[in-house]
Amino acid sequence: MGEPLGPEKKFHLITRNLQEVLGEEKLKEVLGERELKVYWGTATTGKPHVAYFVPMSKIADFLKAGCEVTILFADLHAYLDNMKAPWELLELRTQYYEQVIKAMLESIGVPLDKLKFVKGTDFQLSREYTLDVYRLSSVMTEHDAKKAGAEVVKQVEHPLLSGLLYPGLQALDEEYLKVDAQFGGVDQRKIFTLAEKYLPSLGYAKRVHLMNPMVPGLTGSKMSSSEEESKIDLLDRKEDVKKKLKKAFCEPGNVQNNGVLAFVKHVLFPLNSEFVIKRSEKFGGDKVYTLYEEVENEFAQELLHPGDLKASVEVALNKLLDPIRKKFESPEMRKLTGLAYPDPSKSKGAMKGNPKNSDDEEIIPSRLDVRVGKVISVERHPDADSLYLEKVDVGEAEPRTVVSGLVAYVAKEDLEDRLVVLLCNLKPQKMRGVESQAMLLCASIEGDPRKVEPLDPPEGSAPGDHVFVEGYKAGKPDDELKPKKKVFEKLQVDLKISSECVAQWKDKPLMTRLGQITCKMLKGGNIS
Repeated sequence: MGEPLGPEKKFHLITRNLQEVLGEEKLKEVLGERELKVYWGTATTGKPHVAYFVPMSKIADFLKAGCEVTILFADLHAYLDNMKAPWELLELRTQYYEQVIKAMLESIGVPLDKLKFVKGTDFQLSREYTLDVYRLSSVMTEHDAKKAGAEVVKQVEHPLLSGLLYPGLQALDEEYLKVDAQFGGVDQRKIFTLAEKYLPSLGYAKRVHLMNPMVPGLTGSKMSSSEEESKIDLLDRKEDVKKKLKKAFCEPGNVQNNGVLAFVKHVLFPLNSEFVIKRSEKFGGDKVYTLYEEVENEFAQELLHPGDLKASVEVALNKLLDPIRKKFESPEMRKLTGLAYPDPSKSKGAMKGNPKNSDDEEIIPSRLDVRVGKVISVERHPDADSLYLEKVDVGEAEPRTVVSGLVAYVAKEDLEDRLVVLLCNLKPQKMRGVESQAMLLCASIEGDPRKVEPLDPPEGSAPGDHVFVEGYKAGKPDDELKPKKKVFEKLQVDLKISSECVAQWKDKPLMTRLGQITCKMLKGGNIS
C-alpha cells in the first residue's frame, strides 16, 4: 500500500480528463472532510461496447482516490426511454449488464469489493420514492423535463409521457443512493442542471456533477450501440476488431474527432500510464510514450502513422477484451446473452400478441439501412445500354455492386469518385443478369425531358456513414426489407426534395452526423 493521498491529489485523480465539474468548491469541501460518495448509472438497453471502458477507467480513478462508488443498473430508466428494453427482458438485461461490467472492471484491474452495485427497481418502486416522483411532478415543468431529456431520451415525433419522467427519476436517484456526486457524460448536463434546480425544492441537497467529454466513436461520431459501424462490441472476435479498426476514421495529422486517439487518451493512458507503439525495426522499432500529449503531437506532425497507431491500439484493446471473451464463452453466459438479446428474426411469437405495435409492422424510416457510399468505378452494363454497373464502397470489407439506370441522365465521369447515398437493405436483385446489392438514391423530376440527379451527402462524409431521418436516428434497420411488405415503397411516397434542395421525409430532413442530405438543382422533386 502506498501513502494515503491528500485532498489535492484526490481532487486531481477525480477530475482528470473530465470536460466539466459542476460544484467544484463543494467537491473540495467534502474531500477535506471525508471520502467522496459518487455514483454512475447506466440504462440497461443495448449491449455495452468498448466505449464503456471510458467511464470504467474513470471509476478506476475514483477508487484510486478513495471514493465510495455505486454503480446503478437503471433498469426502469431503460424501459421508460421509449421502451428500449421491453419489460419482460429487463431482469435479463440487468443480469447481462452486471456480468459484462464486472468482467470489464476485472479486466482493467479494479477491485470489485470496493464497489456497490444497485438495481434501479430495488428502490424506485418503494412508497417513499413514488411519493417523491409525484412531489417532483407537481413542481417541475413539462418544458424543463423535455429540455433535460433532449440529449439522452430517444426523440420521436409523438413522445411518450415516460420520456418526460426519465430526467426527474435520475435526479431523485442522487438522494436515494445517498451520494455526494453523480458522474456521467456531458450529454447528461441538462439532467444534472435539472437536479440542481429541483432537488432543493423537495428539501434535498444539490450534488456535485462530474462530466466526461463525449468520446468520438470509430466513425468520428459518438460511439453508439444503435449504430453498428460506430462500435466494437465487447465480445467481438479479434478478426472483427481488426476489420472495424481498419475502417476507423484516423486521417494522417488530424486529431479532431479521432476515435482511435481518444481511446488512447481516455482509456489506455489512465489505466497504464504509458502507451507502446509497435513497429518494425525498419521504421524505428517500438516506441514508448509516457504522456498522451506526446502521442497527439507526433500524430499531428505526421511522425506517427495511422497504421502503426491502429495496430498498437488493436493489441492493447484485445488484451482488455480477452478476459471478457473468455468469461462469456461459458454455456451459462452464452445462454444469458441469447435470452437478454434474442434474435428478432427468430421471435415469431412477438407478432402474435399485438401485431400493430410490432416494429416489423410499423412503417418508420429507421427500418431503412441508408448509408453514404463512394463510387469506386463505373462501367456500362454489357447487356443493357441504359444501365451502369458501379462498384461502391459503403464502409464494408468489400465494395458492393450496384446497377443503376442512369446512363441517360448522368455522365460516367460525373459518377466516378463521388459520394452518393444508397439504400443497402433491399433484397439483392438481378438486373439483366447482374445482381444489384443496393439502390443508389436520386432526386428526380418527371417531364420532357425527365431530370435525375444523385443525392449529395454533406461535405466531409465517409463511406458507411449512417443516413437517418431527423427524429428517427436510434431505430435498428431491418436486416433485409421483405419485398412483399413494400416498406420502402410505402415510405417513398413521402420522400421529397424541399424548395431549398434538402432531401426530406414528411418535411423532416435526411441527415448524417455532419448535416443534411441535399441535391444541386431539382427543387420539389421526388426521391427514388
